[in-house]
Amino acid sequence: MYQSKSEYDRGVNTFSPEGRIFQIEYAIEAIKLGSTAVGIQTFEGVVLAAEKRISSILLDPESVNKIVEIDSHIGCVMSGLTADARTLIEHARVETQNHRFTFNEPMRVETCTLSVCDLSLGFGEGGRKQRKMSRPFGVSLLIGGVDADGPALWHTDPSGTYVKYEAKSIGAGSEGAQTILQEQYHKSMNLEEATQLCVSILKQTMEEKLNASNVEVAVIPAASKKLKVLSTTEIEALIQKL
Repeated sequence: MYQSKSEYDRGVNTFSPEGRIFQIEYAIEAIKLGSTAVGIQTFEGVVLAAEKRISSILLDPESVNKIVEIDSHIGCVMSGLTADARTLIEHARVETQNHRFTFNEPMRVETCTLSVCDLSLGFGEGGRKQRKMSRPFGVSLLIGGVDADGPALWHTDPSGTYVKYEAKSIGAGSEGAQTILQEQYHKSMNLEEATQLCVSILKQTMEEKLNASNVEVAVIPAASKKLKVLSTTEIEALIQKL
């Protein structure tokens, strides 16, 4: 019989007497060490933005990707362990393409998010034929896109929980960023205003000085339903407006 917290947190599938699974809580804490990311849903589309931590002047900023395309109409921004995120994103890409091939229509954003969370919940399972992660995924995702229901923004965490938000931040600066979102976000905000707000929030929450190389911004307009990652020139223009 386990007697202390340090003994309960050894098992990824073991509840403590208080009804907690410590490994999931530790995974959520790992996300708080990750780079700050912000997502905003508007009636004109979805904006995703993220900080890129450039650890060395010899590092090529283009090799650091925080925003990725899942399908042409769905994008994702991550915070936490990038390697864990890659596994979830590859799974989501396969699911969206299988759906498009089978039903000849793009997958809904919520359905894509659900498939990611199903994989997140599978840690500690699997036999010889099916190998899965032996621990919770230490990453949180903001999945945004435009489908038949309009623009949507979903947040996932290591427990497999997914919730729809109008505006959400994750990562190291999430508390300060979420406070700013609650104060400045409004439902009538257009895509350009949301993009400007995302960049402004990153400027206020990042430790490093904001420039076009250490942030990444993407938009998914409702009109085109196509993910577009902004170039450094476009990001520089947004920074100049601050």
